[in-house]
Amino acid sequence: MLLIALLATLIGVAVFTSGVIRIVARLRKGKDADRLRPVGARAWLTLKEILGHGRFTHKPVVKIAHWLVMISFPALFLTLLAGFFQLTNPAFALPLIGQFPPYEWAVELIAWACLIAIIALVAIRLKNLPRDRSSRFFGSSQWQAFFVEGVIGAVAVCIIALRALEYAYLSAAHLPGASLAHFPTTAWLAPTGHSLEALARAIAIVALTKILVSNAWFIVVGLQPTMGIAWHRFLAIVNVYARRNLDGSPALGPIHPLIVDGVELTAETMEELDEDATLGVGSPGDFTWKGLLDFSTCTECGRCQDVCPAWNTGKPLTPKGLIMDLRDQTTDVFEAALQIDPDVLWSCTTCGACVEMCPVDIEHIDHVTDLRRYQVLMSSAFPQEFSRMFRSLETKGNPYNQSARKRLEWAKGLDVLVAGVDIDSLDEVDYLMWVGCAGAYDARARQTTRAVAELLQTAGVRFAVLGDGESCTGDPARRAGNEVLYQMLAAQNVEVLNELGATKIVTSCAHCLNTLGREYPQLGGTYEVVHHTQLLNRLVREGALKLAPPEAGTITYHDPCYLGRHNDIYRPPRELVGDVATSVVEMPRHGDRAMCCGAGGARVWTEESIGERINQVRAKEAADTGADIVATACPFCTQMLSDGAAANGDEIQVRDVATLMLDAVRRAT
Repeated sequence: MLLIALLATLIGVAVFTSGVIRIVARLRKGKDADRLRPVGARAWLTLKEILGHGRFTHKPVVKIAHWLVMISFPALFLTLLAGFFQLTNPAFALPLIGQFPPYEWAVELIAWACLIAIIALVAIRLKNLPRDRSSRFFGSSQWQAFFVEGVIGAVAVCIIALRALEYAYLSAAHLPGASLAHFPTTAWLAPTGHSLEALARAIAIVALTKILVSNAWFIVVGLQPTMGIAWHRFLAIVNVYARRNLDGSPALGPIHPLIVDGVELTAETMEELDEDATLGVGSPGDFTWKGLLDFSTCTECGRCQDVCPAWNTGKPLTPKGLIMDLRDQTTDVFEAALQIDPDVLWSCTTCGACVEMCPVDIEHIDHVTDLRRYQVLMSSAFPQEFSRMFRSLETKGNPYNQSARKRLEWAKGLDVLVAGVDIDSLDEVDYLMWVGCAGAYDARARQTTRAVAELLQTAGVRFAVLGDGESCTGDPARRAGNEVLYQMLAAQNVEVLNELGATKIVTSCAHCLNTLGREYPQLGGTYEVVHHTQLLNRLVREGALKLAPPEAGTITYHDPCYLGRHNDIYRPPRELVGDVATSVVEMPRHGDRAMCCGAGGARVWTEESIGERINQVRAKEAADTGADIVATACPFCTQMLSDGAAANGDEIQVRDVATLMLDAVRRAT
């Protein structure tokens, strides 16, 4: 038996090692990524993330079960080592700790916990077997999952069985250690009435079974380096260590810069680009090693798929499926061009739900953006609706194709200061009010802009606007993949803002908030940027704004993706809604699980021709709460939800929080 065990181990270790070598060789083909330092901060973050299992917030049962299974792997490893000696010596115990009660108790409790946990996980998988696309496991490799879970369960059973047989053998041989102090949870399972020879043989058989099962796992996994559900046990540690944000937050908010030949693309470095430079990702070798690691780490758990607005409205995009496809295309052939279905690539709203829910920190949005960059900048392959948007941004500085002279039409009748005209420097005011393109040109968004301006004036906050000096932040261009256009727009805005001495900015657009506050620092534009709900909420709490008693009826609040998930602003708008509503009701999907309105990722400028319309689905969720009003805090959400409710025939009103506040302030005067 010992020879069989040693031979199996030799083969298992060799095959597994070959799998490691293949993965490492593949990662080394990726481009450089600055994700290894600082070592101390990254190591501490990794330890907290893995031991805390912080990304399992919404699945407590899965969180506990997965944590127990994870802990069992290193905690029970020594039992595998002991198994080799038990093949020839049934009474073998590890030196020093083998018959140390605390260790024995830990082994038994962890083995039982692992067994119960893996049974729970199998039950959850069976309950959610992919009968249709509503299951998060749709598209996942089920045999791989059941194989891994089966191996874990078998090893746990073997450990428990060995403990019971050891107790029986020690008792029959009258050897030390045959007591409940050493076998607290397995003594009751011990067989009785058997000879020492039979018990010794049983111990050897179970020990060999455990060794063979373990090495079967090593062999199967080693032969399939794309088996993420198994490899994530090791790769997830590295992936979490190499995450983008050192504060522990997911890779949301700013999109990572476009790196060309080791240099960040900006308006200045564009002029020095080599003619043959590759912009974006068009082949496996264009990814960084971190991107390639992302693909290998995917566990196929489907949590991203479960919350994806595109997938849940019948689109072909599933974040899990895209990552699996990229994994398969980057495994062996590195020279071939990537083949991504355009309907998959352009269905993404960049809402961030996938990134928020991923337990192993895969950076889906950054990969989608890189793929889009290549399609736009290298292949000129993008939805035809983007052509007009790009042209409008280039020539008019806004995606609405409107004249810059019309940017102040929303302010008619209001005494609004214009920086560069009425004042020379923004040092003379408390805030620069960034209106945004929607806030300047869209009729519904103009109401919000006026409401914010009136509220700030009522509260005595001095502010100024840029008027025709304001241009689009570049958000739609960047999310659509046109990084060059974004850089041009952003550089122009940063120059204007810095010349006027901008330090504090307030905006009512969640997308402008994210771009100004989280992306412009990449270009030397560092400002304190707040959302209008944050500033207005502070003014209410400080008593600068007086609100009349609530009479707005029942309100449900829709979380804009770029306000909530991307910038973690959930409380201020909700507190304001609570101030003006007689009652507040939440939609089933809210907070960090809120469903996108469908506007993000520049999708607001395109038509939805596949499946249901995201905005109609979300508007129906709002209407189904029975609320009179759905409040939101982003002009694009207001637009999308208004159109969705109208298309559904629902009478629910769609209002920005600021307009509801203005009503309450006017009633109070």
